[in-house]
Amino acid sequence: MDRFLLILGQSQRIEEPLRRKRSRKIFTNQTSSNKKIDAFTQVSEFQKYEIRRELFYSYGAIIFKLGLLVVFASSLVNLGLASHQRVNRNLELSYLLEKESRKLYRSRLRFDEMFTNGGERSFLKEQDQWIAPNSVRVIWR
Repeated sequence: MDRFLLILGQSQRIEEPLRRKRSRKIFTNQTSSNKKIDAFTQVSEFQKYEIRRELFYSYGAIIFKLGLLVVFASSLVNLGLASHQRVNRNLELSYLLEKESRKLYRSRLRFDEMFTNGGERSFLKEQDQWIAPNSVRVIWR
């Protein structure tokens, strides 16, 4: 590697000796002779790899299934809550409908009684009178 030094404003080149790297052929020849693997060892390594891969896929499938279970459970809970609210609203509306129906039935009976003989007198007796009985009423139009 070349280096430049500044000495009194002048640059000088200092050369360092080159380092040679050891060739890897020596080590690869030794390791290749040690790495001669028989067929059974290769099959066992392949089986280990396959087992790890299947385990990974099974974990992924379990996580996916649990996610679907959570989605379905939350959807079911939301559906149950919505159904409960609708049932409560329906009960409330049916109660109000029954109450108004009874009120309508009573009003219809009173209306029918008003057109029978003496119905007008009984209707006026039921009403609060601000004018004293046996007095003259004046209606302004």
